[in-house]
Amino acid sequence: MEKAKFLAKAVLSTLTFSIILFISAGRINYFQGWIFLATNLLAAVMNFLAIRDDSELINERSKVGEGTKSWDKLILALSALTYLITIVVAGLDSGRYRWSPDFHWSIYVSGIALTLFGQVIFLKARRENKFFSSTVRIQKDRGHQVCDTGIYKTVRHPGYSGMMISLIGLPLLVGSLFSGLPTLIAIILLLIRTYLEDETLKKELPGYNEYARRTQQRLIPRIW
Repeated sequence: MEKAKFLAKAVLSTLTFSIILFISAGRINYFQGWIFLATNLLAAVMNFLAIRDDSELINERSKVGEGTKSWDKLILALSALTYLITIVVAGLDSGRYRWSPDFHWSIYVSGIALTLFGQVIFLKARRENKFFSSTVRIQKDRGHQVCDTGIYKTVRHPGYSGMMISLIGLPLLVGSLFSGLPTLIAIILLLIRTYLEDETLKKELPGYNEYARRTQQRLIPRIW
């Protein structure tokens, strides 16, 4: 039952944002909208297939757990609003008013590739870390431990790395230069969330400081 709810929620979210994109564009013959819909439906299926055998993690990611940091709730709310603004701007731009110049087909392909590549990194991180919650909290009820294997040997927050790559692909995928501004704000919010989560884990999760000394970069290998 939880698996079905998890998949249904992901598909419904994709359909909702796609409908908003088409409404903003003001027309149904909007190929960027169909690219967005197809790419995100594929990502939703990938997400489900990657987690379908882990009922405990599905349950964890399906709710706001006890002890979720208040600042994380705020960042998540702002991120959701920013994503909504990005979708509306993209539809108005590339669909209705054509503020941006027409993109070469290779740009759209690059957007699709970045979106899906980011999803693959995100899913690898989630598969490796059984404490990969959707909110920032110390999961004492689940025996929270540091994950330092697999992709976590390279950076401390590979899930966020994948999300950042997917965000970069979004304006390219929908053919909208103007949607790049709210996307940039979303990336800044993600960087802030990464920093705050990292500091929280250093203070509250046993063994995390030692892990941080071994794996020094948070998001980008050899850079940050």
